[in-house]
Amino acid sequence: MKYMISIILLTYNDECQIANTLASIADLSDDIIVVDSFSSDRTVEICRSHGATVHQNPFVNQAVQFNWALDNLPIKHDWILRLDSDEIIPDKLKAEILARVGREPGVAAYALNRRVYWMGRWLRWGRMYPHFIVRLFRKGKARYEERTEEHLVVDGETSRMKNDFLEDNKKNHLDYFTEKHIATAGGELGEILRKVDSTTDAIAVRPRLFGTKVERTRWLKERLYSRVPLFARPFLYFLYRYVICLGFLDGRPGLIWHVLQGFWYRFYIDSKVYEARLKTNPGKPVDYRKI
Repeated sequence: MKYMISIILLTYNDECQIANTLASIADLSDDIIVVDSFSSDRTVEICRSHGATVHQNPFVNQAVQFNWALDNLPIKHDWILRLDSDEIIPDKLKAEILARVGREPGVAAYALNRRVYWMGRWLRWGRMYPHFIVRLFRKGKARYEERTEEHLVVDGETSRMKNDFLEDNKKNHLDYFTEKHIATAGGELGEILRKVDSTTDAIAVRPRLFGTKVERTRWLKERLYSRVPLFARPFLYFLYRYVICLGFLDGRPGLIWHVLQGFWYRFYIDSKVYEARLKTNPGKPVDYRKI
């Protein structure tokens, strides 16, 4: 079998799920590269036992970590697949990748359709599915914009795979979800305060209302959402996803997901922005003698 794809995996304390991911790609590549953020569990040991090459690098965010791998690590093949430690490539998608990659002239990258599982349920509504993400690309033809909510910027034509890949994070209990989103909120807050947008970065998705889904999402976030008043916009965003986009059809798991990810997370970021503004313009101090 002639392999054509190198696979880059980002890991951190993933001993509960990394073996499933590695098993799903064992016959897809002979060049599996793991970039680990200094795990303290058995993640590195498990990866090496499955034949992966492991490198370690301090974590800043997903985009910086992946770009570091592109810039610094030996990558064997002309095509690169990026996976997270909680993602699975099913047999149908694997067969499609092997049948198409390298056989379609002019294609620089492929978008894969992601199914997200949360609390044992496939989230199909509320703009959760279909959800195409560019994950497979020709070496030298793509790079991540180095932002907290990152997208891959491709130089060339992007096509789509027909079959899905799966995300089923075994660590994603409510405490982990909360801690992870508090951390990423810090990254988004920094970008808001520094006024980072698509005009400030050399490599960035350009906002276009009538462009690709990623370009349209970036336009809506920078040109619409960011202009709605603080605290009002998380409510509107939640109503859009949960009611208008039918997120309620995913039952209680859908309710929990959209309240936490669609409302609470965005409300928390707005609260951090408000808090930061108070520090720079605190107003009059309280006169405790009048109380």
